[in-house]
Amino acid sequence: MKRTFGILLLVSFVLALGAGALAQSTPSVDRREHRQQRRIRHGVRSGSLTRREAARLERQQARTRAAEARAKADGKVTARERVRLQRRENRTSRRIYRQKHDRQSR
Repeated sequence: MKRTFGILLLVSFVLALGAGALAQSTPSVDRREHRQQRRIRHGVRSGSLTRREAARLERQQARTRAAEARAKADGKVTARERVRLQRRENRTSRRIYRQKHDRQSR
């Protein structure tokens, strides 16, 4: 079941990336997403994030990517959609910070 879900999730991301190439780009969202992924990886390596915390943050990043794909689906990312994506990224950033600086460690 988990393997099927993982494969389905991977295929959906690949399709979303293909559709995203045709749609309007969102470079600031993409850069920020990349930096946040790096922060999560660094937190796991340093031990400030547990695997469970990292998995939760990764799922939130995946939901943000899905929201970005939905925003790009019609070929135009409106100002309202851009604001929503930025708010999602702000929330994710705060959660990464909180999880990295709590007292839990690996």
